Amino acid sequence: MIFNLIDRDSWARQPYFEHYLNHVRCTYSMTAELDITLLRSELKRMGMKLYPALIHMIATVVNRHCEFRTCLDSKGRLGVWDRMSPSFTLFHEEDKTFSSIWTPYSEEFQSFYDGYLQKTETYKNAKQLFPDTSEPPNTFPISSIPWVSFTGFNLNVYNEGAYLLPIFTMGKYHWQDSKLRLPLSVQFHHAVCDGYHAGVLLNELQELATGCKSWLPGK
Repeated sequence: MIFNLIDRDSWARQPYFEHYLNHVRCTYSMTAELDITLLRSELKRMGMKLYPALIHMIATVVNRHCEFRTCLDSKGRLGVWDRMSPSFTLFHEEDKTFSSIWTPYSEEFQSFYDGYLQKTETYKNAKQLFPDTSEPPNTFPISSIPWVSFTGFNLNVYNEGAYLLPIFTMGKYHWQDSKLRLPLSVQFHHAVCDGYHAGVLLNELQELATGCKSWLPGK
């Protein structure tokens, strides 16, 4: 993993970054419903889980665009990770708690899926919030609230408003107009992502769901 520093003197986005980080510190959330009808049908036919497929889709789009990998490192320097992996929640049914674990991203879905299964099996009985001490700094967060289908969701992260990476939250999928729809909320930081970038992310996620036969195994 490589953290590429941004030369802010020549960075085209510098005026926007400066404004939305230091003058009008601003994050925003956007919720959209993804049509996962075909995706869930294909996964069910193959006996595969939906959650890791959605995580892989999100990580794929994040790794396509530098805006979703731009952040401040532990020294406060601005840069872009060359590659990011997803950190996601694992629910514990016994005591209704969860753990946050991660899986290395791989463009090949089967490889990522196998890694997901290995990690969830390893930490299925974990009682810590962060049981995997090997998590690297180039991860981004994904969580799920599969008990409710929401139309809007907002996070309030009190860390001086300097967390620049997108934060993803999935909801409960439901049928509407003969289509299976999954609510997905994403929190963006306006310093690095505008409405255009949010649209790119959500539209490309829908394209991956609709075109799932091109990247699922056994195509």
